[in-house]
Amino acid sequence: MQISRELSLSTMGCGTWAWGNQLLWGYNESMDAQLQTVFNLCVSNGVTLFDTGDSYGTGRLNGRSELLLGRFSQEYQGLNQENICIATKLAAYPWRWTRQSMIKACQSSAKRLGKNVDLVQMHWSTANYAPWQEKGLLNGLADLYEQGLVKGIGLSNYGPQQLKIVHQKFAERGVPISTLQVQYSLLSTYPVTQLRLKEVCDELGIKLIAYSPLALGILTGKYSEQGKLPKGIRGLLFRQLLPGARSLLACLREVAQSRNKTMSQVAINWCICKGTIPIPGAKSLAQAQENIGALGWQLDSTEIAELDKAAGSTDKVMVQNIFQTK
Repeated sequence: MQISRELSLSTMGCGTWAWGNQLLWGYNESMDAQLQTVFNLCVSNGVTLFDTGDSYGTGRLNGRSELLLGRFSQEYQGLNQENICIATKLAAYPWRWTRQSMIKACQSSAKRLGKNVDLVQMHWSTANYAPWQEKGLLNGLADLYEQGLVKGIGLSNYGPQQLKIVHQKFAERGVPISTLQVQYSLLSTYPVTQLRLKEVCDELGIKLIAYSPLALGILTGKYSEQGKLPKGIRGLLFRQLLPGARSLLACLREVAQSRNKTMSQVAINWCICKGTIPIPGAKSLAQAQENIGALGWQLDSTEIAELDKAAGSTDKVMVQNIFQTK
């Protein structure tokens, strides 16, 4: 199925969730081969929208994420091959401030991917710290669409006020915004419950993408206050959040057991039921298979209400992205 110029996500054949690629991957040939297998499994099961960014894989591994995704998509042959859609996010680096810099950045991404980018997204807004920089970047984003270099454009970490402003400017040029990415999960409901972003997106015809739907792994149930935690900053964050998330995790576990599903599958399905496209990451076949298990069924209204109540009663929630605007 061809992707329309307007790039409605339903025509991407991506089903109800996509593969997020926030983590740096591709350290050696063995891992690369494993990731190719993960990619193949996802596509064959109808998950064909893959999200990445030109800032994923920096320094020694500069552009590694896009390079691998490009290679995986070219080497894959099988079911849903024609539906593969690569979405990348262009970083608002300090040295990028002209419209031409965004065009060059997207061309570099296309070179790494071995094909034009299907959906190009502004990785974050500079409104919180350098509002003067954003005009050129957004103009460049719109230029990419007008020049036919991409099939659709999206934004990331934009709040309703900024989103409406950008939407109006793009509408004057006849450029539609297809997607908006925000951090959204049972531990991060702020964009929807407080910013009301879902309502705004529905009004403007924009699809809301939920990144970090498993709250960096807290909602998988694999971590506990007494157990071994990840190293570094992630571990410190877990240590702060886990005590306040006890009731939420207990509710999530109860629903998962009654459904004969995993906690991860319930957490992802909750995002789907909220009308978003969650983009959980997967670095192994087991993770990909578990994510795929979130498809083909839906939580009922009672279960959603119970999870909503538990999410609203947590003492602490995920720290919001510092670039998230209002």
